[in-house]
Amino acid sequence: MTGLSLCGDLWMGDAPLIRGLALDMPAGRWSCLLGPSGIGKSSIARLIAGLPGPHRLDGALRTGDDQPLEGRVAMMAQGGQLLPWADLVRNVTIGARLRGARPDVARANALLAQVGLAGLEGRRPDALSGGQQQRVALARVLIEDAPVVVLDEPFCALDTATRLAMQDLAVNVLAGRTVILITHDPLEALRLADRAWLLGADGAKALALPDSPAPRDYRAPDVLAAQAELLGRLQGVAPCDA
Repeated sequence: MTGLSLCGDLWMGDAPLIRGLALDMPAGRWSCLLGPSGIGKSSIARLIAGLPGPHRLDGALRTGDDQPLEGRVAMMAQGGQLLPWADLVRNVTIGARLRGARPDVARANALLAQVGLAGLEGRRPDALSGGQQQRVALARVLIEDAPVVVLDEPFCALDTATRLAMQDLAVNVLAGRTVILITHDPLEALRLADRAWLLGADGAKALALPDSPAPRDYRAPDVLAAQAELLGRLQGVAPCDA
């Protein structure tokens, strides 16, 4: 396991997105980033995952063990991004195939069973429900055995009941990993996060979270009260024009 710290100014090309970022994301815990559209949440996700783009950080991204992040991060992007022509096993093992390595089909089958898709291994994504497709994307993250996992709006396209079920599943199967969750959903953040920040142009403001362990009961009074307070704060954060 490794924790992460990120500090500095986030830019999109020549335009500043966030000044004075300071994030301390502990090892083996869920850290959540919220904020308006365009503020730079996905740019931070891509930065941590080492993906190219017009974003840049004038500052530092450090690991708790001072080792490079390269090869130690798996990312679950918005919408899952499954290959429509491939069956579930090929989708789960695409990372190995892209690296020119031999795919571990037995482990892919075991992971698909772990996320509740046993018996569906030969199907293609268009034969699955939205929730089932997200489970495939989650299995694809798990097979990489990465200590750091970035989830960029992973469940945003799902209905409420399926989203709650997928949140519970993700907490279970990603236990012990350092997870960075990007979301627009205050309740999702309050249910899952060990630490959470509200992003704005002037930095990241830490959020107070209920004391109960994740995944928290969405019906609990302290969760509902925190959700109402957070919604009020979100209304006061202006979206970025970039």
